[in-house]
Amino acid sequence: MSRQLLASLFFLFTLLSTVNVRADGIIDADILQSSDRTPAFVERDVYRHPAETLDFFGLKANMTVVEIWPGGGWYTEILAASLTEGKLYAAHFSKDSKVKYFVKSRQSFEEKIKAYPDVYETLTMAEFSPKMNQLTVPDGSADMVLTFRNVHNWLRSINEAEAFALFYKALKPGGVLGVVEHRAQANTDWEAMKTSGYMTQDYVIALAEKAGFVLDAKSEINANPSDSADHPKGVWTLPPTLRMKDKDRAKYTAIGESDRMTLRFKKPATSNQALFSQ
Repeated sequence: MSRQLLASLFFLFTLLSTVNVRADGIIDADILQSSDRTPAFVERDVYRHPAETLDFFGLKANMTVVEIWPGGGWYTEILAASLTEGKLYAAHFSKDSKVKYFVKSRQSFEEKIKAYPDVYETLTMAEFSPKMNQLTVPDGSADMVLTFRNVHNWLRSINEAEAFALFYKALKPGGVLGVVEHRAQANTDWEAMKTSGYMTQDYVIALAEKAGFVLDAKSEINANPSDSADHPKGVWTLPPTLRMKDKDRAKYTAIGESDRMTLRFKKPATSNQALFSQ
């Protein structure tokens, strides 16, 4: 059976599975097609599957949710519209950061939030810095912590263990940690993960379990069987970055965005918080 046929069958299976996943979800077409969403963000739904992903994590309208490093607010736009009875913490870069990119990113995000106060009325700004062992939300207050394509950043700065320990502290017993991350081929070594932006699923699971989490479920919602995870400029070779610029652009555009793991973890309902605190 050809790779192209396998890919076609996989996406058909994903589409059929999506029908079932969406049955009980809270994110409807009105939220996804809202004029409050950035048009360029909407175009990426085909790769990011936001409704299916958040439904898989178990998002409910009355939850307290922490979004880690929201960047430009791609998921924030959907979360803010969905948490009609809840609370959203946007745990962005530290406002005192010395990294210019971090400062600029946070400033742009805050300007966006201030420009649409009615849209983001459930949102509270927070800060997350694993290097500083900092997540400025009350311990044990969150129903859900979400992180999208961030874990590789902490690997590169050797702060991944601290990150997961902070997520554990922020969650209530029984709370959910949702992780989406670029997926490396099994047995990819640490150095290759660090430079490529792809991480093995086993490595991410081990990080979470070390912090005290229990793996609750895996999903292939964000899988891309056309992605070999082996590119000249790592994951940034693919859209949306396309770091190779015009070289082989059609090839990488055809692949689409990266193959991604989608993992749901739970903090045990009865847990020894002190055991895993750092």
